[in-house]
Amino acid sequence: MLATLRRNPVETWTEAHFEHLVLSGRTILGRAAVVSAPDGIRRILVENAGNYSKDALQRRILAPGLGDGLLTARDVRWRVQRRAIAPLFSPKNVLSFGSAMAEAADALVSRWLRRRDGTIIDVQKAMARVTLDTLQRTILTGGLGRTPDEFLAALTQYFESIGQLDPFDLLDFPAWLPRITRIRSRRSLTFFNDAVETILARRKALLTAEPQNAPQDLLTLLLQAQSSDSSTGLTEAEVRANIVTFIGAGHETTANALTWTLFLLAHSPEWQERLAKEADSLAGASSEVQAQSLVETRAVVEEAIRLYPPVASLSRAAVGPDDIHGHRIRKGTLVMIVPWILHRHRRLWTDPDVFDPRRFLPGARETIDRFAYLPFGAGPRVCIGASFALQEAAIVLTRIMRQFSLSPVAEHDVTPVQHITLRPKGGMPLIVKRRRGAIHANG
Repeated sequence: MLATLRRNPVETWTEAHFEHLVLSGRTILGRAAVVSAPDGIRRILVENAGNYSKDALQRRILAPGLGDGLLTARDVRWRVQRRAIAPLFSPKNVLSFGSAMAEAADALVSRWLRRRDGTIIDVQKAMARVTLDTLQRTILTGGLGRTPDEFLAALTQYFESIGQLDPFDLLDFPAWLPRITRIRSRRSLTFFNDAVETILARRKALLTAEPQNAPQDLLTLLLQAQSSDSSTGLTEAEVRANIVTFIGAGHETTANALTWTLFLLAHSPEWQERLAKEADSLAGASSEVQAQSLVETRAVVEEAIRLYPPVASLSRAAVGPDDIHGHRIRKGTLVMIVPWILHRHRRLWTDPDVFDPRRFLPGARETIDRFAYLPFGAGPRVCIGASFALQEAAIVLTRIMRQFSLSPVAEHDVTPVQHITLRPKGGMPLIVKRRRGAIHANG
C-alpha cells in the first residue's frame, strides 16, 4: 500500500469506499476515517470546523515549496491573509476580468489556427499555457519575471517531484532529514524564488515612482497589506508565499479542470455540438455577458470536475473527539474527505461514473446536496478563487468550441494520477480539427 500511496493515491481506494458513507480504522498513517456522508462533511468543514485543523502531512508536503501562503497557513495567519486577498475575488471584480480572460483564450485559438488541421495537440500543456497567460492579464499584470515556457517547465518539475509522497513525510520523520522529493524539486524552487524577486522588485519600484499607475491586482494588494505589525498585516515571507501559491497551485487546478473537460468532450460529440451552438449564439456579446450566459458550458465544466476533481482529496486532523454520521471520531484521527470518492459515490449519485452535464443544468443543479459536491471545498477555507476559475474555464472552453472539434487519440491510454492535483499521466493528446462554418467573431 505504501508504494501505491506514493505512486498514485487514487489507486488506494477500494470499492467499499464508494459504497459506505464513513469508513474508519487503522492505516499506515495512524487512525483515519474517510467521510463521504454529506451531513458529516458539513459538520467537519462548517458546523464544527474549529475541531478540525489542516493536518501536519499536508503542511510537510506543501510548505517547503509554497511557504505559509493562503493554502498552507493556519489560524490567525490564515485569517489575516484571507482578509487581505478577498477583495480581489469579489463578484464584481471577477466579472471585470472577463475581457482579459477572453484575450488569453483568443491567443490560444490563434496559436491553434496556425497549426495543421487535424493535428494532435497535448491539451494539458496548452491549458497550462492559457491559464498562466490569464494570470498575467488579471491578477499578476506586471508579468511573471520569466517566460511562460520557463515557468511551465519549472511548475511541471515541481508538481511531479512533490506529488510523489516521501516515505519520511508519511512516517513523520524529523524535518531536518533530507527528502528525495525536495532534492528533486530544489532547482524549480530556486527558479520560483528568483522569479518572485524580479516580480517584487518591478512592482515595488512602480509603487514608489508612480503609485497612481500601479494596477490594483493581487501583487499590489499583497504589498499594501504588508506591515511590520504581523497581527494586522502580512509579513514579507507571506507576500512571497502567496505569489508562488497563486502562480503554482492557482493556475494548476484550472489548467487540469480544462484538460479533463476537453478529454470528456472529445468522447462526446453531442456535447461538443451543444457547446458550439451556445458559443455561436453569444458570438459578438461582451465577455461579461458571455460569462453570465454560458449555461450549458458551465454545466459541462462542473460535471467534468465532478468526475475529475482537480484536488482529489482533503484532509483534516481531529483536535478533539466528535461524532460524525453516527461514528465516533477520536482525538488525533486523520479525517479524509475525498472528492474522487464523494463525486462517484454509489449512494449519492445516479450513474456516478457517467459523464452527464444535465445534472448541472438549471432545475437539476439545485437538487445536488451542497456537501456531496466539493470541487472547491466548503466552509471557511473554501477556495477563494472558485468563481474566477469557473468563469475562466467557461470562457476558454467557449472560444475553443466555437472554432474546433476534438477527438481522442486511440493509442493513448488516459490514466489520472494524483500528484497534489489530479493530472493525466503522460499528458493529454487530442486530435484538433477546425469546425466547418465556424463563426470567427470574438466578444
